[in-house]
Amino acid sequence: MNRTPDFSSHVAEQAVHWLLEMQQGTLSPRQQIAWQQWLDAHTEHRRAWEHMQRVNQRLRGVSSPLAHAALNGPKSDSRRQALKLLLILGAGSALTWGLREHTPLPSLLADYRTPVGQRRKVSLGGVDSLQLNTASAADVDGAQRLIRLLEGEALLSAANPFVIRTAQGTLKTQGARLNVRQFADRTQVALFEGRVELTANYRAPMLLPAARQLSFTASSVSEAKPLDANSGAWTDGMLVAAHMRLGDFLEELGRYRRGQLSCDSAVADLLISGTYPLDDSERILDLLQISLPVRVKRFTRYWVSVEARA
Repeated sequence: MNRTPDFSSHVAEQAVHWLLEMQQGTLSPRQQIAWQQWLDAHTEHRRAWEHMQRVNQRLRGVSSPLAHAALNGPKSDSRRQALKLLLILGAGSALTWGLREHTPLPSLLADYRTPVGQRRKVSLGGVDSLQLNTASAADVDGAQRLIRLLEGEALLSAANPFVIRTAQGTLKTQGARLNVRQFADRTQVALFEGRVELTANYRAPMLLPAARQLSFTASSVSEAKPLDANSGAWTDGMLVAAHMRLGDFLEELGRYRRGQLSCDSAVADLLISGTYPLDDSERILDLLQISLPVRVKRFTRYWVSVEARA
């Protein structure tokens, strides 16, 4: 059995990016420097890169649709996801993977997926719809009116009853509009209107209060709070900040960009307010330099840091 590699999914995404760039042809001198800087920046990067070389070599002798997608597919989101899956699971275990029921990266086979930086609206029949945010995935069973949020974030607007399942519990809706976000260790839900019954995996059912948001794990439910300014704003292509810490703001913005977006601890506690267009993150970064005492340092397009202005 293959051991799970000791590097994160985020680092795997970066390693996949560099492999795809190299497979497209010769890197420019600037790209070679950027790749070397990434490789040397952390031992986790080097572990991921060395593991990817081993996995890539093993794929050459394997006959599998997943291996074919990883090796021969076009430079696309599907190929990126296949490579990332094989990198994290390892060629041996990934190619004998139990498809949907295996938890690592089930989004590869999801009914609906969105890549980083894109959003998608799915019709559920009539006036009912499901919108997926950046880097999100969901399975939809129309006959059972069942939605399984595999990763990311989704907003359901439905007059009909639906069931939404996450890793931590189940939401039964009735004439509801709600935003659901799947974190690694919890689910966050914001209820705009309608009736929703929450059943966390090890708790009795409870009704969610309207115009409130909360988080829940398999065994606990947080206190309900008023909706924050950014709740559901992504469906309009906006990121809304109301006295938000700069560090938190950049972490949220980073969900819509590929690569690394970091914040110097010296400026992380600066507060920011405003409404920003998600489809132009470069413009948002430029605006930060005007409104705050910071500078944006771009090593490459995929490696950006926000630091204190000298």
